[in-house]
Amino acid sequence: MILGICGSPRKQATDYVLHEALKMLEDKGFETEFFGVRGKNISPCRHCDYCLREKECIMKDDMYELYPLIKEARGIIMATPVYNGGLSAQLKAVMDRCRALGAAEYDFLRYKVGMAVAVGGDRIGGQELAVQQIITFYILEGAVPISGGAFGANLGANFWSQDTLKGVKEDKEGFRSLRKTVKKFAAFLEKFEVKE
Repeated sequence: MILGICGSPRKQATDYVLHEALKMLEDKGFETEFFGVRGKNISPCRHCDYCLREKECIMKDDMYELYPLIKEARGIIMATPVYNGGLSAQLKAVMDRCRALGAAEYDFLRYKVGMAVAVGGDRIGGQELAVQQIITFYILEGAVPISGGAFGANLGANFWSQDTLKGVKEDKEGFRSLRKTVKKFAAFLEKFEVKE
């Protein structure tokens, strides 16, 4: 199963783009699952070390819907709107709260494949930095980050929404970067068996 995690608190451009990515993967025969932070209660990590002692998070909120999906997934796509030149606080909270998964099972993301999508309202609004933050999370947790490669999707898929859903739908370069990244993501999953 491929898990798409939408880090936007709104149902707009980032939600739309992630659904398009998952649809592309479904067309290639992959099973997908969508998880959005919109309307969810996901508290920031307190770094209280409860998870190190008890192998679970002390905060019993909506992360407990996401934890089993992350464990089950072969591949993960994290999509974020760009806020203040980086990823959303909601997606950062998801990443930080994965500390509990790592405390329970050190290699919880090892050999899974990770992809990043960033949607910014400005042409140069921080999309690259947001994608790098997602890729850094994958690397730190042992996942294999996949980019779209040279000539249009060097780090992953990125969009210029002009702060509208219409803007993201009309972003031809953004969709080119998405198609390239999804193609490499799918090819990697098809070529290499992900270790369980």
